Amino acid sequence: MSILLLTGACVGSFINVVAWRLPREESVVWPGSHCPRCGCSVQWHDNIPVIGWLSLRGRCRSCNQPIAARYPVVEALSAGLWLSSAWAIGLGADSISADLVTTLVNLFGGVLLISLLIPLVLIDIDHLWLPEPICRAGVISGLLATGLVAAFSDQQTDGSLLFNHLLASAAGLLVLEALSALAERLVGQPALGLGDAKLAAMAGAWLGLAGLGVAMGIAVISGALFGVAGRITGRLKPREPFPFGPFIAVGIWLVWLMGPEWWWSQWVTLIGP
Repeated sequence: MSILLLTGACVGSFINVVAWRLPREESVVWPGSHCPRCGCSVQWHDNIPVIGWLSLRGRCRSCNQPIAARYPVVEALSAGLWLSSAWAIGLGADSISADLVTTLVNLFGGVLLISLLIPLVLIDIDHLWLPEPICRAGVISGLLATGLVAAFSDQQTDGSLLFNHLLASAAGLLVLEALSALAERLVGQPALGLGDAKLAAMAGAWLGLAGLGVAMGIAVISGALFGVAGRITGRLKPREPFPFGPFIAVGIWLVWLMGPEWWWSQWVTLIGP
């Protein structure tokens, strides 16, 4: 578990770089980590996730300008979410799945999925933009992970699992694009961005048809509550756009962790007979 935490924190550090540089069309690998204000390189011991920021007391060693607290928060969040991937498949329990290959594929898939979702969330919050390269990588990796699970699963030898996820990916893309076009026709502006449709395609690739439906349900409900609260408090003006990608990402991750059946049972219990 400690290896997952450490690796997740290191990946979180790289995610911070991606979220900062990708919208600015800068290389995410060169040059190395540096202060965006003075340009001085960050020393290796100052670049240790969370600990480096704490040792510097949140300020650049060279220019003494503040370093946003978001950096260690993202690193810690990434570490925690990597650990939740192991919890979701039972690696923390006394016994794990008898199908070790499938268990490892699911673990690797989980940490890869969350490592793609976090930068999408950060960039959408900052720029109202969901980068297509990350969404495309998410679709491809989701289908590959599904194919591997199907290949090693005794219950899915006919390819139906992969077909389900392929269909869900196409459905997520087409349905959200259609809804956005319909809203533009009715109210004069798109209700959703094209990036949201591509993120929905990624959701379908990872979760399948049932999972896609539940994830989008979670996203719509949570997004609507956020929008209503924003209007009531005055933080959102009429027709002011706000990022919907984070709500889709939360829906994807919650369904990945618990499964669509669990969420559906909770919904049935909530609404009653």
